[in-house]
Amino acid sequence: MYEVLIQTEAIDVAAALARADDLCDNCGAVVSFVGKVRGRDHDQPLSHLWLTHLPGATEAEVGRIIQAASQRWALAYSQVIHRVGHINVGEPIVLVLTTSAHRDDAYQANRFIMDYLKTEAPFWKKECFVDGRAHWVDMKTSDVAHTQKWQQHD
Repeated sequence: MYEVLIQTEAIDVAAALARADDLCDNCGAVVSFVGKVRGRDHDQPLSHLWLTHLPGATEAEVGRIIQAASQRWALAYSQVIHRVGHINVGEPIVLVLTTSAHRDDAYQANRFIMDYLKTEAPFWKKECFVDGRAHWVDMKTSDVAHTQKWQQHD
């Protein structure tokens, strides 16, 4: 079982962890990754990020990524919550939560999902700086390299 939430509201990590506990009977592992908005990029102080996405297509692609992880590792429950819109420095932008009977499956699947979110999910991110400048962010070569490592194991 999995859930995908794309929202403008703040992410309630405690509520997500409680939901995972409620839905997972025999889980020995719950792994959560919270990605937050950094305060600077390339030594320029950020004010906030602006994220946009393709409604419907984004949820479907994130679901496909989670299903791919579930085919590789024994997951009991997974959830991805991703924010869009205006997100201030220090706020969570994404939560990836994976549960399994054993920690290795939960760890590996969590990393896989996050790596693929960075390269495959249709999100677009604009960095907005304190001096008023802004620019759309290109995909990082390091993110592509992380995803390619998973493909070498297929």
